[in-house]
Amino acid sequence: IVKQHGALLAKGRVCGVQFDALFTDGLYFTASKNAIDKAIKLKNILRELGFEFYIDSPTNQIFPIVENSFMEKLREHVKFSFWEKYSETKTVIRFATSWATTDESIYKLEDILKGLLL
Repeated sequence: IVKQHGALLAKGRVCGVQFDALFTDGLYFTASKNAIDKAIKLKNILRELGFEFYIDSPTNQIFPIVENSFMEKLREHVKFSFWEKYSETKTVIRFATSWATTDESIYKLEDILKGLLL
């Protein structure tokens, strides 16, 4: 019934129009540049602080491996995603940056991480 009334086609077309706009004149790459740049900055900070990574993602998502006890302390200050258990004592978490992520927020996270590592 949905297909017969054209609703499914309309929704597919709306998604297609969005992708068409995103891939015209490099808009997608322009819009995602800040997220990637901030992710690289955060990844470098995490690396300098001694964190290991589950994967070396080239995207705006970063997957550090953290001690479970550290994860619980971090959860009190920062929002992140649980990704998966790495071992009995370690967990992979996910940080994601966006077009709106600022240098200030990256440096604030760095200060929080340093404070928790002491």
